[in-house]
Amino acid sequence: MREIRYTRKKNSEYLCALSGNKMNQYNSKDYPLQPLTYQLIGMGMEIHRILGKGFLEVVYKDAFEYELRLRNIIYEREKEYSVTYKNTILPHKFYADFVIENSIILEIKSKAGIIEQHQAQVLNYLAVSKLKLGLLLNFHEKSLQYQRIIL
Repeated sequence: MREIRYTRKKNSEYLCALSGNKMNQYNSKDYPLQPLTYQLIGMGMEIHRILGKGFLEVVYKDAFEYELRLRNIIYEREKEYSVTYKNTILPHKFYADFVIENSIILEIKSKAGIIEQHQAQVLNYLAVSKLKLGLLLNFHEKSLQYQRIIL
C-alpha cells in the first residue's frame, strides 16, 4: 500500500509519495491533485489486477464506481455537458465517464492502446467542464495504461 504525505520546502509545496523505498517529489503547481490522482490510478491498477483485460468499458466503469463508493469519494457518473456556441447551446451533449470531486475528469477505455482521439476526447471534456485535470485509464492492455492530461 502506498503512503502519501505532504511536506513544505521553503516557499513551494511539494508532494512526497513513497513508492517502495524510493521517494518521488512532485510540485503541486505542476502536478495538481496528486494524492487523489495517485489514489485513482491505484484503484485502476487494483481493478485491472482482479478483472484483467478484455471486458467491455462498462464493466470497468461499474468496478470503478464500486471502488469510489467503497472509499467515499465524491463523484458523478456519465456527467452531461453542453457546448455553447455564440450564446446558443448546441444540441449535441458530451458525457464524461466520471467527474471526481468536481475536480478531475476520469475517462475509462478498453481499447488497443491510448490514441490521440482518446486524448482529444478528454481535452474536449476539460474545455466544456472548465476543469483543469483529466485522467485517462485504458484497461485493454496487459497492464493498466494511464495518462494525466492537464490544461
